[in-house]
Amino acid sequence: MDIKQVATHVNSALTETLGESAVLLTEDLSNVVDVGTSVFKANSLDRVVHALVDHIGKVVFVNRPYNGIAPKIYMDSWEFGAVLEKISGDMPAAQDNPSWNLQTGQVYEQDEYTAPTVNVKFYHDKTTFEVPISVTDYQMKSAFSSAEQLVGFVSWIFTQMENAMTKRVDILIMNTIVNMAGETVWDEYKDAQGTALTSLSAKSGVRAINLLYLYNQSTGSALTVAQALKDPDFLRFAGEIIRLTMVRLRAASKLFNVGGKDRFTPENLLKVVLLSDFVSATATYLQSGTFHKELVALPGYQEVPYWQGTGEDYSLNATFKINIASDHTKTVDLGSGKLLGVMFDRDALGVNNYDRRITDHRNAHGEFTNYWYKQDARFFNDLNENYVAFFIA
Repeated sequence: MDIKQVATHVNSALTETLGESAVLLTEDLSNVVDVGTSVFKANSLDRVVHALVDHIGKVVFVNRPYNGIAPKIYMDSWEFGAVLEKISGDMPAAQDNPSWNLQTGQVYEQDEYTAPTVNVKFYHDKTTFEVPISVTDYQMKSAFSSAEQLVGFVSWIFTQMENAMTKRVDILIMNTIVNMAGETVWDEYKDAQGTALTSLSAKSGVRAINLLYLYNQSTGSALTVAQALKDPDFLRFAGEIIRLTMVRLRAASKLFNVGGKDRFTPENLLKVVLLSDFVSATATYLQSGTFHKELVALPGYQEVPYWQGTGEDYSLNATFKINIASDHTKTVDLGSGKLLGVMFDRDALGVNNYDRRITDHRNAHGEFTNYWYKQDARFFNDLNENYVAFFIA
């Protein structure tokens, strides 16, 4: 163990804290703070005979389960069969009621058959991956002082495996949400030929809503993307549009889904996901917390720190970024635009047949056991259900 004498350091540092030094001193803290080493160094010997090796007095495992940051969109599972069949339909049209306009001699048809209009979608894709790990029977005992420490180490290994699975499921869930955003933006901003996106800053759609365009059009402003999240007036306007859209989704309409189907989303089936940068900006620059309180009260509200990733520094260009190839044919890149949030019907997207399991096999020759953490799941988008994306460009 290396013993550091710090009397000189604390005496000189005291002059700073008491106000006796006109300037801050340049302090060498290498003798004060231990930043740890990967292995013992030569000074890991006792301080008396200088031959005895210091023993480990306490072992601490950084063993914390990761709960994930992705919204919870898990749905049903089933044991047999492979295909998900989703059945929906269109409301029948109304016709005149002849009861109040009866005419003598007129024949009134009552045997005509009216079939329901049925829409059927089939989902048959599945995703799968596994994470392997090996645990030895005896070989690790030499590294620990007790059975309790060894058990703690093995527990730590399995926690890391669970965390590895959870982090990867998070990615797939966020991919599912972002893919629907890409499909929605593409549908409203594709060119006449359906081969490329038109300018995202030139208009606002109904399902892919450019909040900055609407704000500048309604106020005559020329606010930029870089200024938007620091402008209280824009943030109030954005909150107003998001609140209005939540209410509008409750009414039956064909406007809020790519398939143009007659759909409505009651409040208890609405899911709202907002980027934390946007939520934080509303809390910082707006005195009223009404907007945030309304969102938190929703059963499906959640914040996420990014859509696809953090980049190298959690910059807005990374956390707000959407750049995906959707449906294998469309490339959707918001470019300088930024996705603030999405809201969608519970049935618009989700995870079906989520199955996480562990298989194992012991190697008697090598005296170790292999474990495979496996996962199968179906991640789906239904373009016939309500989904709205809010962005600025």
